Amino acid sequence: MTFALHVYRVLTSALSPFLGFVLSARVKQGKEDFSRRNERMARHLPVLRNNGALVWLHGASVGESRLLLELGNRLLDERPDLMLLFTSQTQTSARLMGPMLPDNAVYTMAPIDTPAAARRFIRHWKPSLCIFGEGEVWPNLILEAEKAGAKRALVNARMTEKSAQGWQRFHQTFRALVGRFDAVLAADEDTARRLANLMGKPVVCSGNLKSALPPPSANDIELRRMHEGFKGLRKCYLAASTHDGEEALFLDAMKAAPDAALIIAPRHPERGPVVEDLLRARNIPFARRSRGDVPNMNTRVLLADTMGEMGIWFRLADAVYLGGGHTPDVGGHNPLEPIRLGKPVVSSPDVFNFADMMEDLSERGLIRLLKTPKAIGRALVTMAPPSSSSLDLLEYEADAPMQVTLEAIRPLLPEKGLLE
Repeated sequence: MTFALHVYRVLTSALSPFLGFVLSARVKQGKEDFSRRNERMARHLPVLRNNGALVWLHGASVGESRLLLELGNRLLDERPDLMLLFTSQTQTSARLMGPMLPDNAVYTMAPIDTPAAARRFIRHWKPSLCIFGEGEVWPNLILEAEKAGAKRALVNARMTEKSAQGWQRFHQTFRALVGRFDAVLAADEDTARRLANLMGKPVVCSGNLKSALPPPSANDIELRRMHEGFKGLRKCYLAASTHDGEEALFLDAMKAAPDAALIIAPRHPERGPVVEDLLRARNIPFARRSRGDVPNMNTRVLLADTMGEMGIWFRLADAVYLGGGHTPDVGGHNPLEPIRLGKPVVSSPDVFNFADMMEDLSERGLIRLLKTPKAIGRALVTMAPPSSSSLDLLEYEADAPMQVTLEAIRPLLPEKGLLE
């Protein structure tokens, strides 16, 4: 164990006696769910619903959870004898995952990364394989999983140059954690290069797993209701997965379409009150979805601050402004879902999390990366939908990263019928 890892374990161990107080404080701040405190401390955890070998899939938030859910479903298609455990760090992802779980799966919030909580978690679940999504490197959980003999994989790994420089000072620690993983797959070539430099060995670039995610589904009855009651004969423009400041930018951009219906779907629905204050300050007629407001033809903006309905908003929209590119340190969001539904998409050039994908899509004319509200508004109003041939090619290519990932994961699975 490196000196840095030893220090980390000592410091997080010192936190353990105060974990209850820390969680209570976070509950009061709205950062934790009171009903899930035991999960965060790895106490009173649920029991397995069958005796199959367990694969644990962990991602930080909504995006990572969705791609791991798709990966988990693919694994179950091949190996229905497996049991899956999903964990994540945020309340938003917890609410999303519950109703989407396959039959052979359970979900809990991830434990806080103290040695004691990590040990309880691993001893309770006894995973045969641990799959971490994108950048979830939690030392105590990884070390406890290794001690228990579990295989470990990092999939869809993403690392910025800034993060790589930070880890470079602790490259021995990084090698002690991730360097001993059984499989490491990078989402892009830049990440593969950075990881290879840190670990001192080649890293496979699978491509971004999010390309394999199917577009979100939509309730046909609700979609028709929104068409008839809200959109009508108007054009409709959607601001999807927005962060602080991006709603105001979108509203400025849509001065280019003063008669259009607008939808704002913040990335984090709990920001609904903040967006509502913005709309009130601008004296814009709006309806708030989470409150049960019913929009009509006189409603300028539908504030879609709910979970699980993005499929409706994508299909209702004539064009989409995708958030995450105008907010520092976010790095953009996955553009493939609206594009695959045939929608013109605009985002910002600051999309480092999807740099390779955005460059490729931009070269194909499937997305435009623009900075100013005026340019964004003009593009949303004038862009043509993707051609059918472009969409056919995109569909053909989309599943390749998933196939590469599955190929790397299969040898790590326990033999069928073998319990660890």
